[in-house]
Parts: sequence; structure tokens; C-alpha cells
Amino acid sequence: MLDFIYYPVSWILWVWHKVFGSFLGADNGFAWALSVMFLVFTLRAILYVPFVKQVRTTRQMQELQPQIKALQKKYANDRQRMALEMQKLQKEHGFNPLMGCLPVLLQAPVFIGLFHVLRSFNRTGEGFGQLGMSIEENANTPNYVFSAADVQSFLDARLFGAPIAAAMTTPKAQLAAYGEPIPTIWTIAAVAIPLMIIASVATHFNSRASVARQSEAAAANPQAAIMNKLSLWVFPLGVLVGGPFLMIAILLYWVSNNIWTYAQQHLVFRRIDAEEEEKKAKALERRAENAPKPGAKPVSGKKAKGAAAKATDSSDVASGEVSAPETSSSAQAAPGAKPKPGAKPQGNRGKNTKRKR
Repeated sequence: MLDFIYYPVSWILWVWHKVFGSFLGADNGFAWALSVMFLVFTLRAILYVPFVKQVRTTRQMQELQPQIKALQKKYANDRQRMALEMQKLQKEHGFNPLMGCLPVLLQAPVFIGLFHVLRSFNRTGEGFGQLGMSIEENANTPNYVFSAADVQSFLDARLFGAPIAAAMTTPKAQLAAYGEPIPTIWTIAAVAIPLMIIASVATHFNSRASVARQSEAAAANPQAAIMNKLSLWVFPLGVLVGGPFLMIAILLYWVSNNIWTYAQQHLVFRRIDAEEEEKKAKALERRAENAPKPGAKPVSGKKAKGAAAKATDSSDVASGEVSAPETSSSAQAAPGAKPKPGAKPQGNRGKNTKRKR
């Protein structure tokens, strides 16, 4: 049903096994362990962009939380109007709530496929492959893109003496089928328990990093508080409780996935924090440029216009564009020129003054 996921996952694991097996050996346990780890790293790298968008969406959701609460309070009795106003608010800020769920929706089928492919190497129990298939029979059965020889290589691979296809709860009768020397539960536990502890501790610290970055309003939400407690304590405890039932290869997947998550969270959050600090610094610079200088009195609207006009005049004078000041109209008028309509003749006044003298 999910072959469109299983086959790509198998191809990625097959490629990494060919890479590491080329110099470590096809049956080497470290070659298979590194193949599983780099399979996880490859899938997480593919999902890196959706993860960044999820973080940005979460940050934006926290910034819009006061406005969202105001709308919920204002339109508490009108859900239809509230939905319209919410859509309007999201559209204005370019907010897409689907991006907050998209990475989870993408990761779920991918890692279900990864889990299934690893379990399909060791189909000895009910629910995987043919019911009751023994390890000897399974070794002759291909697994998606892996040939029967590749499956046998996986079943023969050991990590510090423990088969990576075995779990702490594997029955003793099946342990004998892994060949000489026959592994014991204690041999498997010596490898599985440290991986379980590392995975549990990493899960706790990843959850703690996520909780620490929540806003105070989000952390105060009762539902969020319950989820925080689950992620901080119950999920890590679940790794310890369920670890004995998981084969070593899947524990390696769990550890490598948590390692990638821890590194990715710190890298992405540091990058986004730096971007936000840069935006704040630019906003403060613009505010400082527009603010009045220290000691300067605030200028009213009319005075500001007058000052602007004076500044314009002074600049024109400095550039030499202003003409010389006007003299009297009689000096400017040419001899014999007609006076303007309604203007008093200036020449007669001059003559009359001469006669009186």
C-alpha cells in the first residue's frame, strides 16, 4: 500500500550501504550502522526546508497571539464573523497555518516507511512478511530493492558482537540462527541499553529546547502545559520502556534522528534569532534617523514651513540663481513707455516738484 514510500527509503539505504560497505565490508556491522544513520540524515535533510517554515510559522503565530485573542474575545458569540476576521488577519500578515502542520504530516509516512523497511529485514514475527518465517527462510527472501544476499548481509552484521537485527526480547531459539558465536541477551543488552539511554536523554533535551522557546502566553495554555509534560518526561520514558522490543538497527535510527533534531533546532533557531535581531537593529536605526537631535526644540507646522522656505531661498542665493533686487518702478520703466492701466503717471510728479522749487 505504501510502496511509493518503502522503495525510495530502500534505495537510499541501499546506496549508503554500498558506499560504506565498499571500504568496511558488506557484512560489517559498522557499515550497516552508518548506512542506517545516514539514511536518517538524508531524509531529515530533505525535510529541512519544511522544518524551517514550521519554525517561522510558530514564531509568527506567537506574535499574532494577542490579536487572535482580541478577535476571539470580540466575536465570541459570532463564530462565522470570527473565522472571517481570522482569515483576514492571516492574509494581511502572510500567515499560513498549514505550514505549522506540514512537516509533521511529511515526516510521519517517511519514518513509518523507514521503520517498516528495517523491520522487514528481520521478518520472524507475526505481522512482518510471512507469518512464522524463520531467519533462514528470511535470508533467502529479497527486501524491496535489496537482494537475498543483501538481506543475508544485514542478518550477519554485528555491532560489538550483537546482531543489529536482534532485540533484547528476541527468543533464544532465534538467537541461535544468527550463527557462531551465538549471541546472548546480555550481549545484545550491552549495545542496546546505552543506545536506549542516549535516545531517551536526547529526546528529553530536544523537548526542553522546544519548551524553552515557547512564549509565556503559549506556555500558560493548559493544553500546551500538558503536552510539554508529556514531551519532557513521558516520551523519553517511552523510549526506555519500548527499547527492549526494538532491534538495534531501529535504536540506531532513533539515536541518529534525535542527534539531527538537536543540532538542527539550535542551528535554525540561532539563524532566525539573528535575523530578528538584525530587523530590530534596522528599525532602531530608522527611528534614530527620524528623531530630533538632542537639545533641539520641537518645531510647529508653520515654523517648519517658514524654515523650509528660508532654507530654499538661501540655497538659491548660494547657487546664484536669484536675480538682483528690484528698484523703483520709475527706474525700471523705459523712456516713453506707457504706464500700466490704473497706475499714476510718475513723470508729472517729478516735473511738478521741480516747478515748485
